[in-house]
Amino acid sequence: MSEENSNDPSGFDRLRRAAEHVPGAEAALARLAMPLEMRALRLALDRDDGTRTYLPAWRCRYDDALGPTKGGLRFHQGLDAATVERLAFEMTVKCAVMDLPYGGAKGGVRVDPKALSAAERRRLAAAYARAFADTIGPERDVPAPDVGTDAGVMGVIADAYAGATGRHAPGVVTGKPLAAGGIAGREEATGRGAFCLVQQLSQALGLSSVCRVAVQGFGNAGMHMAELLAGTGRRMVAVSDSSATLVCEDGLDLGPVAAAKREGQSLADLDGLGGGRVRDRDAILSLDCDLLVPAALGGAITGANAGGVGARVILELANGPVTGEADTILAERGITVVPDVLANAGGVTVSHFESLQNRQGEAWPEERVRERLSEAMGRCGAAVAELARDCGLTLREAAYVRALERLAAAVAARGC
Repeated sequence: MSEENSNDPSGFDRLRRAAEHVPGAEAALARLAMPLEMRALRLALDRDDGTRTYLPAWRCRYDDALGPTKGGLRFHQGLDAATVERLAFEMTVKCAVMDLPYGGAKGGVRVDPKALSAAERRRLAAAYARAFADTIGPERDVPAPDVGTDAGVMGVIADAYAGATGRHAPGVVTGKPLAAGGIAGREEATGRGAFCLVQQLSQALGLSSVCRVAVQGFGNAGMHMAELLAGTGRRMVAVSDSSATLVCEDGLDLGPVAAAKREGQSLADLDGLGGGRVRDRDAILSLDCDLLVPAALGGAITGANAGGVGARVILELANGPVTGEADTILAERGITVVPDVLANAGGVTVSHFESLQNRQGEAWPEERVRERLSEAMGRCGAAVAELARDCGLTLREAAYVRALERLAAAVAARGC
């Protein structure tokens, strides 16, 4: 089994159910039943000790009806082909939900990123770019950072791609360092996009300005969202990482906790910091709160633990943190789930802005990026919420209906 819920009902099942609300979607469903392109290659990595390791690598371009494919590049020890294909499908849905001119893709290497030195990490990124140089490209398929990769990896890929193809093409990836053509605000984009969505939907979700929030997965996206929510007066009652949960019923002082995490410390070592007390890492799921934000890897909330979730609203900042079985249990309990294909779309939205910036040969100021992101998340979030309300759907169902409407229209327009 992969590191995420590969045995869970597929996103395609959700899309097929959405077709009940989208007349004329048969051609799109037939097209989306399988990926456009799935490549599996073996990469050779020369280790610092002089040995050579061979690693499996993948790139899946799921569908390009809406435009060039777009999706993250993941370095993770639990990665497999099924996970890559599933995530590529979900990126297809996400781009459609957000009215972006992209199809969905995903890729990665099965490797423990923590076991790589900085030099090995660079060599692996360059090997990936050379191996998949005929798959990726600014007008064909554009990778971006994902689990286990970052702006530095993207910079290496852009350079290696230029060497392999003989042309300078900074738009081959997004999420690059600023000096390599990246965009201001990309690092915070996923967390800020989710924050903008909460601001837009707070009334519909019944989340007051002083609601109690718990964030599972206090990494880049979770940390940015937590800090932004705390800045508006929301009370952060708990954060967690892979080592522990840090809890404070009166609200954590996030400043010192975030600083310690950015220095590489684990929450298990921070007992008492920011007023928090250390508890088991899974304790965060059952805490009494208004909003729970699962921001780690997928499959965090399952049929086995969904009955004990203590939140009224769950916002999926990670990819697939709520399994299909858990979704059903949560709905029966009256718990609202804001789906990942909408909630964590801030990253790909700002990646789109970066692509526009690269084509225009200019650098957008951070304030412009933030304003455009807020507008996009607010507009698409409101559209999904309105569709859910008017059709009696959950937010996840409404998001898939919205995506299928756009995909069906694109397939019909292309006559394919």
